[in-house]
Amino acid sequence: MNAEYERLGQPSVSLDDIRRFRQLDSKAPGHPEYHWVSGVETTSGPLGQGVATSVGMAVGQKWLASRYNQPGFDIFNYHIYAVCGDGCMMEGVASEAASLAGHLGLDNLCWVYDNNHITIEGNTRIAFTEDIAARFLGYGWNVLRVGDANDIDRIEQALQLFRQTKGRPTFLILDSHIGYGSPHKQDTAEAHGEPLGDEEVRLAKRSYGWPEDAKFLVPDSVREHFAAGVGVRGAEAHRQWADLFANYAVKYPALASEINQMQRRELPIGWDRNLPVFAADQKGLAGREASGKVLNVLAQNIPWLLGGSADLGPSNKTTLKYEGAGDFQADNPGGKDLHFGIREHAMAAIVNGLSLSKLRPFGATFFIFSDYARPSIRLSALMELPTIFIFTHDAMGDGEDGPTHQPVEHLASLRAIPGLVTLRPGDANEVVEAYRYVMQLRHQPAVLALSRQALPTLDRSEYAPASGVAHGAYVLAEARGGNPELILIASGSEVSLVVEAYERLLKDGIRARVVSMPSWDIFEHQTQEYRDSVLPPNVKVRLAVEQASTFGWERYVGEKGRVIGMHTFGASAPLKELQKKFGFVPDQVVAVAKELLAAK
Repeated sequence: MNAEYERLGQPSVSLDDIRRFRQLDSKAPGHPEYHWVSGVETTSGPLGQGVATSVGMAVGQKWLASRYNQPGFDIFNYHIYAVCGDGCMMEGVASEAASLAGHLGLDNLCWVYDNNHITIEGNTRIAFTEDIAARFLGYGWNVLRVGDANDIDRIEQALQLFRQTKGRPTFLILDSHIGYGSPHKQDTAEAHGEPLGDEEVRLAKRSYGWPEDAKFLVPDSVREHFAAGVGVRGAEAHRQWADLFANYAVKYPALASEINQMQRRELPIGWDRNLPVFAADQKGLAGREASGKVLNVLAQNIPWLLGGSADLGPSNKTTLKYEGAGDFQADNPGGKDLHFGIREHAMAAIVNGLSLSKLRPFGATFFIFSDYARPSIRLSALMELPTIFIFTHDAMGDGEDGPTHQPVEHLASLRAIPGLVTLRPGDANEVVEAYRYVMQLRHQPAVLALSRQALPTLDRSEYAPASGVAHGAYVLAEARGGNPELILIASGSEVSLVVEAYERLLKDGIRARVVSMPSWDIFEHQTQEYRDSVLPPNVKVRLAVEQASTFGWERYVGEKGRVIGMHTFGASAPLKELQKKFGFVPDQVVAVAKELLAAK
């Protein structure tokens, strides 16, 4: 923790930091990084991510104002400003987010477009010639233009118009010159992607009337000007808001308590009350169905838990159906059901923006389409945000939809993202425990990979309790006598499969152990003693079963183990036929287990 992170009245970035631009541990990294420096509101390096995230911030402000503002108490009354460039306008995620922002009429949002016509390869006329103003008018935005980026008065007038505009977000086109003042590189790609060089810097300073040989020169009068301007105004605004909130807390103590809990990323007392406990049932329940039941309980217990799906709510089972949930729309900003439309990438970025606003958001789609959302999920992990991504149809349960809709490499891909907790629960009670774990995270995003098809709900009087999910992996079924000669490991829909194989092996006198492993990441953070208790180093015969790429499983099965998994894409056929074709049936698990024991 940086003790200097939040010190009011002092610059969060010093001149010495700027001198160490892009150096190790500098507070001036190559791209803005959230939580590294106070005042940086989001990590925005990949083009388009910042503006897309800003839509989530604007949605967050609307929701917060709807729930918490009271007569005479405008606790949440801020606007969202984002500066973007030509690259942002070309990225699809920005288009997705702009479209949704226009639909929602987010009049608290202003994008300032630095229209300099230059990208790394040259002038934008080689690849980007659309009428950007007409495009945003089509999105339903208020479009303004200032023809000179140095015309401060016109810029202020435009921003005033933004603040007066109701029912539409504002897109301010600001015509500018990259490398302004550089006699040889102004309006060139060289000014975009390369240092100007000492001589050109000197000439640019000459054009400004600035000391040509001075480096990192910030006259004291500049500091004094800022201190007397934004410093004074900011301190006074902060004081007024703090006084307002103190009075608000007296009149509305329950709402003030919620705000304080949100700001600290805490959970309200009783947040997990009434979570379902599912009875043993061989027919069972789909992971997505169990998830929907859990979500509808949690959202009632945690007022600031909200989210939605990329047009797949009925399939993902993420729709909040309890009385009072409601749809978030322009005329209902207090709704908790968000409709992202078929915009997976923007959805994930918006979820990040909501989390940066200290709400607890979730976004959902089919697991296969996590590919469309992955860049924003990665940024969520980089920013250490406690976002939740719910991905259903996690394997070949899609059946006839075929390989285009059957995830194979996706678990491995998400498991590879540092700081991202990926969980694939094996039955309805593991789904409950997965949510119980995820909701308590404060600095990590989480992915829940859930089944489309029903999975048997295990009898927890016969098998270990599902609370073992909190350890990432746990001994679900033990060998008689507790001295296993074989360990069967599985996640998700394959847990019940290996349990059935385990029962057959027991009848054949084979001492097998079943380990349910819903999360590699959580398991890796357990003590070595615990990990060895689940996977004893002396038991070398191990078989992992998972309807996904086998990549990475070698760390758990070892040299003498094996993995029944996917080495190709799937196929279009009924699920049972696919399970037989690819070896996800008890007979195959038993056969491979016996083969491994014979070769021991």
